[in-house]
Amino acid sequence: MKLVIAPRSPKSRKFPITLDLAGSPADVKVETVQAAIAKKFPQFYPDRQRLTVEKVGLETGKSLADYGIKDGDSVTFKDLGPQLSWRTVFLVEYGGPLVIHPLIYYLPSLFYGKTFEHSSMQFVTFVMVMLHFLKREYETVFVHRFSHGTMPLRNLFKNSAHYHLLSGLNLAYWVYGPWNAAGVTLGKRSETLVYGCIALFIFAELSNFHTHITLRDLRPPGTRIRKIPRGYGFDLVSCPNYFFETLAWLAVSVLTQSWAAHLFFVVAVGQMYVWAIKKHKGYRKEFSDYPRGRKAMFPLVA
Repeated sequence: MKLVIAPRSPKSRKFPITLDLAGSPADVKVETVQAAIAKKFPQFYPDRQRLTVEKVGLETGKSLADYGIKDGDSVTFKDLGPQLSWRTVFLVEYGGPLVIHPLIYYLPSLFYGKTFEHSSMQFVTFVMVMLHFLKREYETVFVHRFSHGTMPLRNLFKNSAHYHLLSGLNLAYWVYGPWNAAGVTLGKRSETLVYGCIALFIFAELSNFHTHITLRDLRPPGTRIRKIPRGYGFDLVSCPNYFFETLAWLAVSVLTQSWAAHLFFVVAVGQMYVWAIKKHKGYRKEFSDYPRGRKAMFPLVA
């Protein structure tokens, strides 16, 4: 069959082109079309392509006939730009705080112009932050299975700023400063508060890890299969991983009593709630038997 690949941009110099594909529309898969385009233009590898027909995106695994495409029809091509794997993106995002926090914590003379003894609050906060992001790196490499392979390279800088600046530079600078040092009133915390925050943090991180394992086990390796998640946390909300991460950062925010920690907490929770609402709506749309009593992110609330 013949298929016309038309450009979304009228300024394109490479398109339109006509592909000769073996088989009928029912035989030709979307990934076959992508491979044919990549063979003709190697710079447009499949993850860089977006193919649409009447503004409906074509999904891999489906045939052209699934979209009503016939011999001689056309589909629209859009170049998504250079792509990075999500695994690489997460490693870069979470790697920032893992570099920034030790630099500011262990080299105070470089950032504050003098040395001093850190308070127990500062030490506990440092350990919490490092453990959190080390856990995220571990999950990125050994736990997560990604339904989407890549994201545009240009988004890396925007995404990284959230972690490198807010939970990295800004949080570290204001929490580890001499105004919170040992012997200074601002840095003093009761043992009850410190141990309470540690307990909440450990509970939240272990619970978050458990939900990530649950999500991982829903998707067999090498597939994009989606199922209704069930079990610990998921009986109450669609995204308990976000809820438990909220509790972890709440522990950091309460322990530090720093405006920088409060700022990151508000921004992070707000962003996670937006993601949770989107995923919650996606679940309800995709699965007709999705539990009606579940909330998006906050049990019994929203």
